Amino acid sequence: MNYWLIKSEPGTWSWDDQVKKGTEHWNGVRNYQAANNMKAMRIGDRCFFYHSVNEKRIVGICEVVKEYYPDHTDESGRFGMVDVKALYPLQTPVTLEQVKADERLNHLALVRQSRLSVMPVDAEAWALICSLGGVEP
Repeated sequence: MNYWLIKSEPGTWSWDDQVKKGTEHWNGVRNYQAANNMKAMRIGDRCFFYHSVNEKRIVGICEVVKEYYPDHTDESGRFGMVDVKALYPLQTPVTLEQVKADERLNHLALVRQSRLSVMPVDAEAWALICSLGGVEP
């Protein structure tokens, strides 16, 4: 299993929206690096759901349930999407400030490439963030 972090503006698509919908496509990604990360996602991979903009915190965990396929919102036909299913919230959201303050996490793209919307998370960082969030890895 691989681990990822997916970002969304909570005013556009929030964790609560994801939970209500259950399973939904993750569309609208127009960055090639983020798209390549989505191409690498496999069914069963886990994703942190991150609220960007004002909140800047990891709030939940999703699972990839459908691998990369064409994004119907992309008129150019260059980009795709995956489907993710909400699993459960973090007991305690983990803020960007907490991630940046922990030197064991300073290698993450969340710290180094703050604008990247879909990024990998290594297994050790996944376990540490889950622990900070009060959930099992």
